[in-house]
Amino acid sequence: MNDKRDLLEQRREKNKSIADSGVNLYPNNFKVESTIDEIRSIIEESPEKLGEEGLKFTIAGRMMAVNKFGKSSFIRIKDGTGQRMQAYLAKDRVGDDSYSLFKQLDIGDIVGVSGPLFQTKTGEWTIYADSFSLLSKSVRPLPEKFHGLKDPEKRYRRRYVDLIMNEDVRNIFTTRAKIVQTIREFLTDKKFLEVETPMMQPIAGGAEATPFVTHHNALDMKLYLRIAPELYLKRLVVGGFDRVFEINRNFRNEGVSTRHNPEFTMLEFYQAYSTYKDLMDLTEELFLKIANKVSGSSEVEYQDEKISFKNPWKRISLTDALCETAGMDKSLLTDKDGLLRFAEEKGVTITKKEKTGKIITKLFETLVEPKLIQPTFVTDYPVEVSPLSRRNDENPEFTERFELFIGGREIANGFSELNDPDDQRERFLDQVRKRDEGDLEAHMMDTDYVEALEYGMPPTAGEGIGIDRLVMLFTNAPSIREVILFPHMRPSSEQ
Repeated sequence: MNDKRDLLEQRREKNKSIADSGVNLYPNNFKVESTIDEIRSIIEESPEKLGEEGLKFTIAGRMMAVNKFGKSSFIRIKDGTGQRMQAYLAKDRVGDDSYSLFKQLDIGDIVGVSGPLFQTKTGEWTIYADSFSLLSKSVRPLPEKFHGLKDPEKRYRRRYVDLIMNEDVRNIFTTRAKIVQTIREFLTDKKFLEVETPMMQPIAGGAEATPFVTHHNALDMKLYLRIAPELYLKRLVVGGFDRVFEINRNFRNEGVSTRHNPEFTMLEFYQAYSTYKDLMDLTEELFLKIANKVSGSSEVEYQDEKISFKNPWKRISLTDALCETAGMDKSLLTDKDGLLRFAEEKGVTITKKEKTGKIITKLFETLVEPKLIQPTFVTDYPVEVSPLSRRNDENPEFTERFELFIGGREIANGFSELNDPDDQRERFLDQVRKRDEGDLEAHMMDTDYVEALEYGMPPTAGEGIGIDRLVMLFTNAPSIREVILFPHMRPSSEQ
């Protein structure tokens, strides 16, 4: 620790000395004319335009390596595209003052160079600097280049350094942006309208979760950070927007793990005059499009498993999956005591007060879900765990609902929406009873939403897809923290 402080003090003293000599350590008058990506394209497409008498380029970026030879030096610059390019500085070309300043600089400083390109003896295209400028003087040194920033906790806390040093990390977030852009383009092409709904809500609804609570001073009222945008999006369907979607944050007051972050990004979309089966077809089409966009293939590798997005994907009811994968006898589906004995045999802890539908779902989540590696739609969830889903006309104890599982985890949840206001009111009342019994994740009563349904909502299907988990899948990331730029963490002992 003392060595680190000594190094910082030395760096600060050196920077002060440079500033005292009349150098502006943080100027703001440099104009970048090219990115390294653009230069690479010209090298590939029009090399005849290059050479000392050819095109000149002006770039800026972070100095990542230096090789000094007295009156000349090579430096390697990394710019905002993530690409690197070599530049050659000669004292007699950039001038005594610029070269003297350069010799005082450090790896990690942000600099600008201008000049034509030439090829070194090894064939590397290099900028032959006519001018050199300091644009931002660093104080803290970058991590040692051969080891970089490896400790996960330090990487997440200092993501800015992580992005500088680890190209793989940078690629995750450029891929994330590409995935979100692909989703937007896909849904817009399907005539969906992108909308925004409230982040602070008077009633936390749309999912079973514990909300974060805040207070609005001017209105003197309690508000909740939203756990889902669902009920507002369906109000828009009532209002006449037949196809809507939103990509934005949800907040749930839950634990932090490799799969959970209390602040996370969701896509939710709703399509009128459709069923949950239509959305399964749409989801297959969307994921295949993302796979081709990201990897150029219908397959990706996730944690040593080849995942294929070629359709059609497997579709199986929750009860059939439980019988097929966990070996449960179908006769137990209507035998609560038998289900409890089966759970005990399998080591699954379930309280006796739970209803049959809840028991079945808990058994599925524990015994089946981790084994669903290839894309699988699990359908027909019990009504008890689906308070917003439309009942199945043939079997009213179950709903027209699916969850999509890939790589042993839930990726999406969709269903034909419940649009019967009387049925919805009764299900809300059942959720209120659960809250009174101590279930803090149960839904609150939302009378305004029931009133909206009383105006008439067309038959509709809706779906939510976790963007963070989706990015994990397409970037082969083992933890959700790898795909969130600034994940939530406990306070550091260093702070």
